[in-house]
Amino acid sequence: MADKTILDMFADMGKQMRMPQIDYEALLESHRKNIDAMQRSAAVLAEGGRAVFAKQQEILSEVMQETRQLIADFKPTGSAQEVAAKQAELARRAFEATVKNTKDIAELIQKSSSEAPKIIFERMRESVAEARAAIESRKA
Repeated sequence: MADKTILDMFADMGKQMRMPQIDYEALLESHRKNIDAMQRSAAVLAEGGRAVFAKQQEILSEVMQETRQLIADFKPTGSAQEVAAKQAELARRAFEATVKNTKDIAELIQKSSSEAPKIIFERMRESVAEARAAIESRKA
């Protein structure tokens, strides 16, 4: 009896009480899968952030180019009505470009923010299925 460690005594006590054995390899594998799912989810979010940033840079570049061109092309000549019509046309084009750019950015954000949780939810489903399988295998 003196040769037994405290861990051995607890193991013996667990056997006497018929406590279930823990499959540590399966537990570690499950946690590895959880960490992998979190890494993949973070990568999707990071890629979405990079895509939004790239789109914003592209938009800024286009806006600067268009602004330079509009300034160069805008020659307010003619009657007040003609000048007002030119200004209204410029405002309409700027508004349409803003709406399009905002829509593009919103789509990028929506895509990245919806894909990341899907990865985590799928892993949660897998984890529950793994737990059920482990419980069922213990019953058999």
